[in-house]
Amino acid sequence: MGFSTIDMAIVVVYMMASAGVGAWIGRHQKNTTDYFLGNRQIPWLAVTFSIVATETSVLTFISIPAVSYQGNLTFLQIAFGYVVGRILVALYLIPAYFRGEMNTAYHFLGERFGQKMRNTASITFMATRVLADGVRLFATAIPLALIIKGSGAFIGLRDGQFYAISILLIGVLTIIYTYVGGIRSVIWMDVVQMTIYIGGAILAAILILGNLPNGFTTVTELAASDEKLKWFYTGYDLAWKDFIKQPYTFFTALTAGAVFSLASHGTDQITVQRLLTCKDKLSSQKAISASGFAVLVQFLIFLILGNMLYAYYGGANYQELGLTRADGIFPKFIVEEMPTGVSGLIVAALFAAAMSTLSSSLSSLSSAAILDIYLPLAGKDKSEAQLLKISRLATLGWGIVLVVAALAFIGLKGTVVEVALGIASYTYGGLLGSFLLGLVHKDATQKDAIVGFASAVVVMTVVIGMVQIAWPLYTVVGSLTTILVGIGSHKFFAGGRNAG
Repeated sequence: MGFSTIDMAIVVVYMMASAGVGAWIGRHQKNTTDYFLGNRQIPWLAVTFSIVATETSVLTFISIPAVSYQGNLTFLQIAFGYVVGRILVALYLIPAYFRGEMNTAYHFLGERFGQKMRNTASITFMATRVLADGVRLFATAIPLALIIKGSGAFIGLRDGQFYAISILLIGVLTIIYTYVGGIRSVIWMDVVQMTIYIGGAILAAILILGNLPNGFTTVTELAASDEKLKWFYTGYDLAWKDFIKQPYTFFTALTAGAVFSLASHGTDQITVQRLLTCKDKLSSQKAISASGFAVLVQFLIFLILGNMLYAYYGGANYQELGLTRADGIFPKFIVEEMPTGVSGLIVAALFAAAMSTLSSSLSSLSSAAILDIYLPLAGKDKSEAQLLKISRLATLGWGIVLVVAALAFIGLKGTVVEVALGIASYTYGGLLGSFLLGLVHKDATQKDAIVGFASAVVVMTVVIGMVQIAWPLYTVVGSLTTILVGIGSHKFFAGGRNAG
């Protein structure tokens, strides 16, 4: 059927409307507490939806169906680990954030260890977030570039120029409502966007089932015969060297997935910022706990959608479908098989996920820069009006940085993208280890925390470069390194002081 002019119009109207509505929602900003924390009055259920929408990038939207299309449902095991990890965040980290007037994830480290540790953690977050989300913005622009090119507009441009136009379009529209409305706009637009992209996935599933001879029975029969419905796998039949490489065995997925989620949702400003918008500790705990179950359901929807696509295409592999990657299977169905208008709605859902992630990055980056770095060092004499103006300028500045980062990935090889996406995984370990060191070792100093954190980054660089282990284990190794080195550092330096 192809992607029609009507479909393109729907996508453009949706993106323009998102910018306008988002800006309108958060138009009344008075101070930095309102701009970055929604005056701590955001309903916990909205925060739950925002957390889920933020972690659902375009890569999730198109890749999770490909996982089950090529394999089975064992990926779901890691979602159980995510549930456990978020409950741990609710029980152990959120109480620490609500003991005082914490305004960022790294405020706690500043209170516990000192400003240098707060700066170290915040700068690390900003550097890795820019790189990882620059990649996500570039990935988002790829389907939009293909659509623009296929429409016949801008004839004569090279592929790289189509990518650049797409990146600028998505980036500018998202910057507009984040700049004006702050975290309030981000969260409420996340709620809208999550509704749209989940609705889009469900609509795609309905259309697939309508084209199968026996509906869902066709899916289960074909999937069962090819072991596509398998969701539980212990991996005990593997040799140890193979076992630690496999991310979707039950033990690795549950334990390492829990630790990864404890880090990503307990120490990353992009999530913690949302949790701090809740009115109290209990609301924040409900928001993060519920998000774990919501992600579990979301993964299940996308994985089953992959099984449905497998049945629809008769079990053909992606090469037989004329694709170079399995990730292209769901986009292929959207563009080629959906009725006019519906394709536009689904692609709009895809960009809903992208704009949600990008707007969240902008807000978290600017809040970390202003509240962690600028305010403690140079902003104490500024009025609220001045700080709000500076905060908005920071949002604009980070928007430009992210767009430039995405443009820098045009023409680069896939291995560079994989390295960029992996950076967050191994810095998470150092961040989580620093938090846990502060909580479990009451005598640890700022020097101990910084030495432990730096050691974790070095160790993880070596591990990723030389030792093959499943990616969920990166955070486990990094956090253990930080804690153990931090404790060792305290004993060494304390011993030196005592000897002197």
